Amino acid sequence: MRVRTVVSPPPSSPGSPGAARVPGGAGRDRSLGNVVVVLGVAAVAIALAWYVMPKTASRPSAPPPEQARAAPAVAAKPVSHAVVYELTGGHGARNLTYVGAGTDLVQSAEVSTPWSMSFTRTGPADQTEFYSVSAQNAGTGTLRCRILVDGVVVAEKTVTGEDRQLTCTA
Repeated sequence: MRVRTVVSPPPSSPGSPGAARVPGGAGRDRSLGNVVVVLGVAAVAIALAWYVMPKTASRPSAPPPEQARAAPAVAAKPVSHAVVYELTGGHGARNLTYVGAGTDLVQSAEVSTPWSMSFTRTGPADQTEFYSVSAQNAGTGTLRCRILVDGVVVAEKTVTGEDRQLTCTA
């Protein structure tokens, strides 16, 4: 019977090629480095937000006499706009979604082309209106959308290919 004796090598100094890994050593330094990077990014974000955010001025406790006598604001006169959404193409459209009268969101699973929707939207003259129509091409051909407001084309887009998404906004 033979007995085999194993002799362990002498401990080596840290940094030498045969150095043993010490728990919490280099990996811990890397983790600490990540924390420093995250804190640095957070500090830059806070500084940028501080710089970009508007500063509020101190407000006087009572308005100056000339402002106290100012005339009341006049309500904006309502304005009506004739809106027309159009979809044209050879194979129809799926997943049609549009912003309708009164800013209602309207959806249809499938429509035949050519398709159009007309309505009148009334709102304050100083308010910006939002118009949008979105659909997915049901065939391999071309699908085109247009938005007309008071007879003027304000948005137009065309896509080609099956399942291609199309959105016109104004």
